[in-house]
Amino acid sequence: MSEPTETPKPTAPADSEITAAREQAQAWLDAATLPPGAIRSDGPIGGFSSYTGWPCGPVEELEAFWTIPGATVSDTTNWLREHPTADLVTTAFPPMTDDPTIDSATVGYIPAPDSQEGIVYTIERQGDGVAVRAEIAAQTESAVCPPLPDGAMYGAPGQG
Repeated sequence: MSEPTETPKPTAPADSEITAAREQAQAWLDAATLPPGAIRSDGPIGGFSSYTGWPCGPVEELEAFWTIPGATVSDTTNWLREHPTADLVTTAFPPMTDDPTIDSATVGYIPAPDSQEGIVYTIERQGDGVAVRAEIAAQTESAVCPPLPDGAMYGAPGQG
């Protein structure tokens, strides 16, 4: 019989780790590219029906919002898929079809395969256009991911 494995516990990160993670999250936000016509909001925009859960930590998080008048969810989603943020890799599925009944979508970007940090854009139909929320998370150097039972794996950020 094998010994039970202990769940790794995050340690309190040093101030330098928090600063580095915060700077990484800000760099990803600063590099965010949105479709032409996007207007950055000074504060949160309501109406988003989901959020990104970042399972590993400690993590530093940021959030930003834009509106894009006259845009559709599918056009915005496809544009974001085709225009990566910084040096991140998309976790998005194939291009979205132009279906007017679709009222929300997500597009995720991560720095490397199996990462649990990066940026997730959520696109929601709103009025005559769309609203976009960016949820950004950067892990501290001491971040750990809780183990999952029976060999399960975490899904990529932005995949629901």
